[in-house]
Amino acid sequence: MVTLQKLLSTLMSRAKKINVLVPVIFLLFLGAYARHKYISHEIVLSGNLQDRQLDEISGISASGLNNNFYYVHNDSGDTSRFFAITTDGKLNTTIYYNGSGAAPQGVFDCEDIAVGPGPDLKKSYVYLGDIGDNYATRKYITIYRIAEQAAWFKGARANATATPLHLKYPDGPKDAEALMVDPLQKLLYIVSKRHDTVGIYTTPLAFKANDTVVLTRRGKLFFKGYKPFKWITAGDISKDGRQILLKSYEKVYYWKRNASEPIWKTMARQPDELNYQQEKQGEAIGFTPDGKGFYTTSEGVFAPIYYYKTP
Repeated sequence: MVTLQKLLSTLMSRAKKINVLVPVIFLLFLGAYARHKYISHEIVLSGNLQDRQLDEISGISASGLNNNFYYVHNDSGDTSRFFAITTDGKLNTTIYYNGSGAAPQGVFDCEDIAVGPGPDLKKSYVYLGDIGDNYATRKYITIYRIAEQAAWFKGARANATATPLHLKYPDGPKDAEALMVDPLQKLLYIVSKRHDTVGIYTTPLAFKANDTVVLTRRGKLFFKGYKPFKWITAGDISKDGRQILLKSYEKVYYWKRNASEPIWKTMARQPDELNYQQEKQGEAIGFTPDGKGFYTTSEGVFAPIYYYKTP
């Protein structure tokens, strides 16, 4: 006869096994799902950042001069510099530029990078966004415009001259990590990071050194999810101006522009959610030069670089 004590012991043993098996099965399912994504080439591990200096990467953008290189940069704590890398993560060149004397290391908190047109139509320009403001206390943020140089790809170190633009929000200071260039309407776009609803702001690409300009608020965006996972950490517009990407810590959002409508009107429509391999602290996204794919990477030493195809 089975005693009550033995019965309880058996039931408790089964319960423990179930408690162990359920998470194991769940993890195996996630592993199989991720493997399926890799096998179907929806996610490609392009490489890993190969230098310890690249430890807090917060932005990535394709060069306008050389399709073999992408620009990346660290966020708060680094100096006024950015890096030219290959898509397998090899550091080719470190480019230093003149920052602000008001910042201890030349910049406060660079959070995104973009490449696009500028004052000389024959040149391509890098735009560094010193736009991070965790506590929303900065009187103004700064964008640095730097003309690309072919010499950047020929040595380990280069120096460049930056033209700064100071910006203020019309509705008070904001933290932001997404900077984009619209090559069609010649506008800089900033999308704020925090809160349930984020703002879309623009300013013209045409500016003079040390201009101080008030951004134009173009609209707002709401994304479902929980803070801080839903916070917007990066963005990019394709070189032809036809595609837009925004990413949060856990999702990638995609829009296709209709004709030459303003980007802010495009983003007012419901976006597609693309496949995304969630990263440790993913704060960088950038289109390939042809717009057929995009790359993401994350903060952290030797962080992976992932490649995805656009829809």
